[in-house]
Amino acid sequence: MVGILVELVVSWLLLWFFTKKDLSVLGFSPTKSRITTLGVGFLFAVSCCIMHQLMTAIFANNSWILNKQVSAETILERSRWNLVSVLYEELIFRGALLYIAIKKIGITKACVFSAICFSIYHWFTFNVFGNPFMMVITFLMTAIVGFSWALAFAKTKSLYLSIGLHFGWNLFNTVVFSKGTSGQTIFVRMNDNQLQGLSSLLVFIFQVFALPLLTFWYLDRLSKKQKLGINKE
Repeated sequence: MVGILVELVVSWLLLWFFTKKDLSVLGFSPTKSRITTLGVGFLFAVSCCIMHQLMTAIFANNSWILNKQVSAETILERSRWNLVSVLYEELIFRGALLYIAIKKIGITKACVFSAICFSIYHWFTFNVFGNPFMMVITFLMTAIVGFSWALAFAKTKSLYLSIGLHFGWNLFNTVVFSKGTSGQTIFVRMNDNQLQGLSSLLVFIFQVFALPLLTFWYLDRLSKKQKLGINKE
């Protein structure tokens, strides 16, 4: 939490120095529409994550079983860690720096820049730096989703949607389905079967594109709804 407080202070200083704005431009104040986008983002991410894991299990002739060794304390601690991690990354990649970039170079270029930085960052968090093949795969996976989350901030002028999307995916991927390096949590795989051939490609394509496409659709829907409201006025 100390790291997040430091980020907020640095964010405020950057915003004031470059734009003469304060943290309010990041859309922290809770409103009905922002809470709604937070929930929608969370549900989108959870749905995509569940579908991805089901596809992985079915195509690899596998299944998930409840981990009877996990404790409520472990679940809560890893959920808390995921939330802190998400907030940390959102403030870096979809916070003050993205807002300033949007003002300086426009939405599209700023979102592309944010996505590239987000991908390079994950070369190190995923420990794939130096492995060209995995670096390309990681870049593709994180750049596309990173662009969609950056666009979510740009279009809604708030971090709520991107936080919902990011937290929903990370929470279910690591805590519910025990993926990543944090260890086994709620569900564990029955065996070590891996995807092969066409099924591996199909699951990869789904993982890369499903959530971003849902995000783009939702942002387009919000934009049309906003325009309709303006025209009625």
